[in-house]
Amino acid sequence: MKIHEYQGKEILRKFGVTTPRGKPAFSVDEAIKVAEELGGKVWVVKAQIHAGGRGKGGGVKVAKSLDEVRQYAGQILGMQLVTHQTGAEGQKVNRLLIEEGADIKKEYYLAALTDRATQKVAIMASSEGGMDIEEVAHATPEKILKEFIDPLTGITDKQADNLARGIGVPEASVEKAKAEIKKLYTCYMDTDASLAEINPLILEGNGNIKALDAKFNFDSNALFRHPEIVAYRDLDEENADEIEASKFDLAYISLDGNIGCLVNGAGLAMATMDTIKLFGAEPANFLDVGGGATTEKVTEAFKIMLKNPKVKGILVNIFGGIMKCDTIATGVCTAAREVHLSVPLVVRMKGTNEDLGKQILKDSGLPIISADSMAEAAQKIVAAVK
Repeated sequence: MKIHEYQGKEILRKFGVTTPRGKPAFSVDEAIKVAEELGGKVWVVKAQIHAGGRGKGGGVKVAKSLDEVRQYAGQILGMQLVTHQTGAEGQKVNRLLIEEGADIKKEYYLAALTDRATQKVAIMASSEGGMDIEEVAHATPEKILKEFIDPLTGITDKQADNLARGIGVPEASVEKAKAEIKKLYTCYMDTDASLAEINPLILEGNGNIKALDAKFNFDSNALFRHPEIVAYRDLDEENADEIEASKFDLAYISLDGNIGCLVNGAGLAMATMDTIKLFGAEPANFLDVGGGATTEKVTEAFKIMLKNPKVKGILVNIFGGIMKCDTIATGVCTAAREVHLSVPLVVRMKGTNEDLGKQILKDSGLPIISADSMAEAAQKIVAAVK
């Protein structure tokens, strides 16, 4: 689950991380009101969408008068903001963050994330803040520093010191930087985040260290512990089909191909998508119906897949372990009839009640193409679509 920048900063402040003063605005009039409340002579008008690169796309503007706040708020609200993370279609801006200006002397990068290789938390820092970290990693990897934190002991003073000094924080501000690094680590751990990123973390003219941006991703499996974070969810930023799928406990992610996939098990789903690509086509979605699929769930899965106009064929690939093949077969037949399926359908199933499942498909009278192996199934659906 992702949240907006202003929400991320609200969380950071709860853990003592220093941020600029600011508030969200949902209209131009609200933007003016917030700017007046903040006072000062410089304000930043920032689009709030779940994507990076907003500044490059025209979604971040510095206003030096209330008239400019009004002008920029009017321009950004409602715009279809295109960044390198949104794709060509962009994302509509429905919210703004109006924030006080900052006296920026230097920009740094700071983030916490889980490192699976070491089974520890990686704190990453760089002197090249404000840039895409992927670009820094590619062009100057030596400028990215990492400290691996044992979650049983937590971040040490030495590790925080290594990061602060390593990215070139001036001596007078090192202790302040160390404090911010430690607070970010605590925030990351206590919120069950999978990513907590500050880019940029800035050095101000007075020597203070401040989080100028905030990006969070959270482990969805841990959200039951954090109703206050669930309340931040913005459904306008999420794919409508993915939201619908979640209501039926379906793991669904929309992709750009033309072959819909219905599979039980995340690993098998990924292998199925790889096999489709191996034989020259592209999957239209990732869809894991899980081990407890019912006829209703399978029917809903078909409906969701077929909402995508790009889908020209469907591949069902089932391993019957906990999930029995005859249950899936019944669900597939029911779904095909209910949605009046008009695209090619290939079904491959192996495992528990496999023969019974195949017989159900055969007796259905539906134009279902059967396959015995993943390779055969992929080849047949690719051929049928072409």
